[in-house]
Amino acid sequence: MSMNDQTLQLLKGSYQNPLAKAGNTVTTAAGLVNYDLQAPAKNLYPVITILGKRIPRVRGKGGTATNWKSVDAIQGSGWDNTGWVPEGQRAGAMSLSTNNHAASYATLGEEGALTFEAASAAEGFEDERSRTSIRVLQKAMLKEESAILGGNASLALGTANTATLSAAGTGATLPAATYSVIVVGLTLEGFLNSSVANGVATSKTVTGQDGQTFTLNGGSGNKSASAKQAVTLGQTLSASVTPKAGELAWAWFVGTAGNEVLQSITTVPNATFAAPLTSGTQAATAITADSSRNANTAFDGLLTTALKSGSGAYVKYLGGSTLTGSGAGTVNEIDAMLQNMWDNYRVSPTVLLVNSQELKNISNKCLSAGTSGGSVAPLLRANRTMDAEGFMAGQIIAFYYNPFALGGGVKIPVVLHPNVPAGTILAWSEDLPAQYQNDNVPNVAEMHVRRDWYDIEWPLVTRSYQHGIYAEEVLAVYAPFAMGVITGIGNG
Repeated sequence: MSMNDQTLQLLKGSYQNPLAKAGNTVTTAAGLVNYDLQAPAKNLYPVITILGKRIPRVRGKGGTATNWKSVDAIQGSGWDNTGWVPEGQRAGAMSLSTNNHAASYATLGEEGALTFEAASAAEGFEDERSRTSIRVLQKAMLKEESAILGGNASLALGTANTATLSAAGTGATLPAATYSVIVVGLTLEGFLNSSVANGVATSKTVTGQDGQTFTLNGGSGNKSASAKQAVTLGQTLSASVTPKAGELAWAWFVGTAGNEVLQSITTVPNATFAAPLTSGTQAATAITADSSRNANTAFDGLLTTALKSGSGAYVKYLGGSTLTGSGAGTVNEIDAMLQNMWDNYRVSPTVLLVNSQELKNISNKCLSAGTSGGSVAPLLRANRTMDAEGFMAGQIIAFYYNPFALGGGVKIPVVLHPNVPAGTILAWSEDLPAQYQNDNVPNVAEMHVRRDWYDIEWPLVTRSYQHGIYAEEVLAVYAPFAMGVITGIGNG
């Protein structure tokens, strides 16, 4: 018998000996176990790029901007709508209204790094170098999606309007005091970058992977003047503000004079305070300038283009009022927008981009009976396949019918978008209708791409692989009048 066999027999005997000490027992707590790691890693983050996929990408032709000319109107001679000409005579000469346009290219990018040790340790698990590039690209595309929707290079919010305050009611627990309220307007970027927990996004100095620094504005305007209101115990403090162009959300700083701290961020231009204030994470003194746009590095997104003065887009601020049902399966405020776009420009949106809150509210208004809970049933069309077993609970509006269009009207898809803030609806026409003959506008909006997404694996200067994903592009909107925005919509 070999030594190994003898040793095994001895060990076997010790395990079978009923007097063996319990301390000799090996359990899983000792950690002498296999590690059951599933490969590859589960990437549990959503990548939703609706606009990036819907808007055509068109090759640019160099230069610092894409430029175009527009003929915005043709003015007839004599009376514009009267064309009579006497026998044998000639009509006067018509005139054109033209304009020059330019949209400057901007660079979007994101970077990631992978150390040599991390790459070695990932062998047998996943190809971490390629995974790093994919994740960096996904993040860059998410940033592009926000830029297409609400990038801001040209619309400065300036100083917010001063709030109007009142105190009323009984039963609130807000302590008696004279309160000061300061408000800060936010663009879409400001709303996405800000939170009560982390504060209003102002400006940030970014240190690049090359060691150089640059400054990015977060999308907030300058703070308003202070408004003051005395409150007795039991009263609720109410604040409202008149919106400025480009404001889609508002940050409310409340406290005694000189001690105002961030209490709330709303997507309607009003707020109420009925409970004791929190200590807050950001003081109003942190807001010192207008940080609403990135004039030298950004391009204007769809919302910014529509909200700018002179765009021709339909813009309606509801001031916190809710949508109202027509009683005929439609929403009054959306109907008014659609009619206005037809009356002024003979166009119809091809998509309505909404937040989950507005998708629910639109559906409730359209599916509820009457305008005020009356007994008149709304007029609706339900599409079913022949093999359907029945209607599902939780019906939602997928299309909105627009009667204000040639050819008997059009169905407009209602599309949920994660970056559209609650309280805002963006109507957008992706192409001009047939009555714009020979318009030379295949798409109302295009991504002009001087250089599309490219991956750089930088030369090694440290023991890490560094990836950069970049694109040089600009959103060109040729017909901003083919958009509509309803914002400041109250929930309900």
